[in-house]
Amino acid sequence: QVQLVESGGGSVQAGGSLRLSCAASGRTFSRYAMGWFRQAPGKEREFIVAISRSGVSTSYADSVKGRFTISRDNAENTVYLQMNSLSPEDTAVYYCAADATQQIHTTVLLAAQYDYWGQGTQVTVSS
Repeated sequence: QVQLVESGGGSVQAGGSLRLSCAASGRTFSRYAMGWFRQAPGKEREFIVAISRSGVSTSYADSVKGRFTISRDNAENTVYLQMNSLSPEDTAVYYCAADATQQIHTTVLLAAQYDYWGQGTQVTVSS
């Protein structure tokens, strides 16, 4: 089992940047494919980005492609989400998730496939 703790959220103006972190407990972080999702008020949770266990493969939603970058440090048990050129439409609670997949180079896009979730961190972008 793994516990996930997100940090780095906050309030920024449009055009600004934030870097989210998701720290995982335990010694088996490299066994998990990781992803970031977000949920805005009144909307369903949506996939935004994922990274494979190896870190070689990444997948991005069209809405964040070119602005957000996911990375992971398996030695530090942490996955990062660098968010640039933020807009008010990015305002949401951001969640990281872990999937205990056997696939080393595969990203996981579906929320239902993830086994563990963090508590979320709020990101608010003002115009």
